[in-house]
Amino acid sequence: MAKVTESDAGTPVPQRLLAAATRLFAEQGYDRTSVQEIVEAAGVTKGALYHYFGSKEDLLQEVYARVLRLQQERLDAYADSDAPIEERLRAAAADVVVTTIDNLDDAAIFFRSMHHLSPEKNKQVRSERRHYHERFRALIEEGQKAGVFSTATPADLVVDYHFGSVHHLSTWYRPDGPLTQQQVADHLADLLLRALRP
Repeated sequence: MAKVTESDAGTPVPQRLLAAATRLFAEQGYDRTSVQEIVEAAGVTKGALYHYFGSKEDLLQEVYARVLRLQQERLDAYADSDAPIEERLRAAAADVVVTTIDNLDDAAIFFRSMHHLSPEKNKQVRSERRHYHERFRALIEEGQKAGVFSTATPADLVVDYHFGSVHHLSTWYRPDGPLTQQQVADHLADLLLRALRP
């Protein structure tokens, strides 16, 4: 089991807890990981865990929420830039692939374990993810209205197509495989733009 190391000692407790939980959830599964194992791996007490997170379920929610927050910030920056719409959409489409691969354990854990979240927490996460998808869809719609992208396929379906690929990355992508994360990101972004070509 992964234990806290000397280099982790200066890391803030919430990040240590999240790192330990992510490792353990990925290795053992959410349901087979105890709070005691998480605090031992993080080198903290149960009291520290409950100070920052109300429960193991809160840790699971935060594993995914932190990735989604990062992706939302980056998408907003691409969407708000002055670049042409094709460049903004391509950058956003590639970025969500790279950031998902950078956080592959988090994505795999979440999709494998989200059914463990309470209905309220599940609804909250779905709402945050929907907000991200809506902002992404708005880029497609902007390009469609401007005549840059084809309107043959509804924007909703284009979004589902791209994110279907993104959500399956954890099932097949391997860092030691033939393609780098940037190459995968470029291929998927290019596929998306080809599908939108008038």
